[in-house]
Amino acid sequence: MLLINSKLKKLMTFSILATLPGLCLAAVSLDRTRVIFPGDKKAISLTVKNDNELSPYLAQSWLEDSEFNKVRIGPFIVSPMVQRIEPGQKSSVRISQSNLIKDLPTDRESLYYFNLREVPPKSDQSNSLQIALQTKIKFFYRPESILPGKNYIWQEELIGEAQAKGYVIKNPTPYYISVIGVSGSADKQNSYDFKPFMIEPKSDKFLDKNLGKQFYLSYINDWGGTKVLEFNCLRKTCKVKK
Repeated sequence: MLLINSKLKKLMTFSILATLPGLCLAAVSLDRTRVIFPGDKKAISLTVKNDNELSPYLAQSWLEDSEFNKVRIGPFIVSPMVQRIEPGQKSSVRISQSNLIKDLPTDRESLYYFNLREVPPKSDQSNSLQIALQTKIKFFYRPESILPGKNYIWQEELIGEAQAKGYVIKNPTPYYISVIGVSGSADKQNSYDFKPFMIEPKSDKFLDKNLGKQFYLSYINDWGGTKVLEFNCLRKTCKVKK
């Protein structure tokens, strides 16, 4: 009997693993990969779609702070927190300011995370495996006092300070900057084992790779696109070529 149970367990494990790739395709999707909340707006809306053409899904939405703690009472209100989306249909999530918005800094961005979890319909099969997938994207609150001009590329304000074993990348701006690649060549990003990082406003990060007097950083812009910065170093100071 123990032998039969052991074989059955292995078969069940194999079946589950074999079906995971298909199950891991999210049914509920967002219309963006990051959220920018401009301080001159009282509310913004995100579009949510049920990409499954056969079944309705529930969608749960909430915010977390920069330490990944769920925000229950804070400067933003997410509505609705739970909604039903019919097969192949779209809906929206509204995020509005609360009275606590006054507690956020006005001289720099604030970082949160927007979460969207899909809840599949209950299966009629008693032995089926259901997975609730969750999407987490960065949410930046940008105060009205620092809203940038249309053509201003603040990432170009980054400054590198050359050191013996790498560079200190300084961010003098009030904005978060997400760096996803680095290389000594413009067409070869991530030429070594590189872990993406985010530089907070008015702070710095150490880049532990010496690439000489010229190197390139790639970053993510407001629309989720990738852009490349060329740094040229004179003595110990490295500036972006504009």
